[in-house]
Amino acid sequence: MNHPLHSALSLPGALKRSATVGTITLGATALLLTGCGAAPAPSGGGTAGASDYLGCIVSDAGGFDDQSFNQSSYEGLKKTQTDLGIKIKQAESTTKADFEPNLNQMANAGCNLTFTVGFLLADATKKVATSDASAHFAIIDDNSINLPNVKPVVYDTAQAAFLAGYASAAQTKTGKVGTFGGINIPTVTIFMDGFADGVKYYNEKKGKSVQLLGWDKNTQQGVFTNTFDVVQEGTKATNNLLNDGADIIMPVAGPLGKGAGDAILAANTAGKDAKLVWVDSDGYLTAPAFKAVLLTSVMKKMGEAVENIVKDDKDGKFDPTPYVGTLENDGVALAPFHDLDSSVTADTKSELDAIRKDIISGTLKIESPASPKK
Repeated sequence: MNHPLHSALSLPGALKRSATVGTITLGATALLLTGCGAAPAPSGGGTAGASDYLGCIVSDAGGFDDQSFNQSSYEGLKKTQTDLGIKIKQAESTTKADFEPNLNQMANAGCNLTFTVGFLLADATKKVATSDASAHFAIIDDNSINLPNVKPVVYDTAQAAFLAGYASAAQTKTGKVGTFGGINIPTVTIFMDGFADGVKYYNEKKGKSVQLLGWDKNTQQGVFTNTFDVVQEGTKATNNLLNDGADIIMPVAGPLGKGAGDAILAANTAGKDAKLVWVDSDGYLTAPAFKAVLLTSVMKKMGEAVENIVKDDKDGKFDPTPYVGTLENDGVALAPFHDLDSSVTADTKSELDAIRKDIISGTLKIESPASPKK
């Protein structure tokens, strides 16, 4: 999901950074991930030594403990600090008003590369990058900036969400599954579209009629909390879906996933048997309080992305070509079923594996109005 946010600001013109450069090879350890069509690299820059290199990150209002994409990105940067011996600096936003001061803080610190987390940071990132071409940026969940010193990092999460929708339809006991979003924006609805299509595909293949509550792909309308910050709104939306009969729910609302998890735990204590689908990270690892009810997660592998971007930037490479994470390049994935693995049949697991292969081969095309162009 995403809970984006961010406004604009300018950097002090006199600030000069030591060599900065970065290419993005997103994905698992040995995979070199490739983005879309090449773009010219910015001139200038060199290679910064590890001890001199400063990697920075600015969160959106969800903060680095959102158990979602801010946290995954930040953990990726911290891992890079250990693996590459670089210095890091972070600035956590709690409201929109924090964005400009936080980016100014990074500018004044002389960061070689700054990650901005969330597409609502686009205006701020664009203004900063325009003001100081010697700085490099990587913005997660936005592909609107066309500058030689900005690397967009986006994900075709509809592909992995399709698998989650199919798995949820296979696992429901009430015949109803649900989803809700934080705000009706593309980085949210792309999850909901994929989930909806996965449920639909299951019904077509199995002759079933599992209902999806909370989202209509055709009209692009559904249940939204209109916030990524008020966790209680996630609890409220989840309780409404539970009361309407859904027993598997996928919140696409950043920190509000915690509210959804709390609602499901409480409902199960009262006698229901509901399950949760997490988004962005593997919730089993990032939100362990919900292990007992977590069916699976729709993952965007942001930690790996961050580490690879920093490594390449430090090595003196940069390519502003947008990176699109897919099932094929392991930029998106369906997490394991973990503690609930035994509840998922071997047939369902086999079907999910076959579907994944069909999506990668192009035999099965997953499309959303919000899908990034490849």
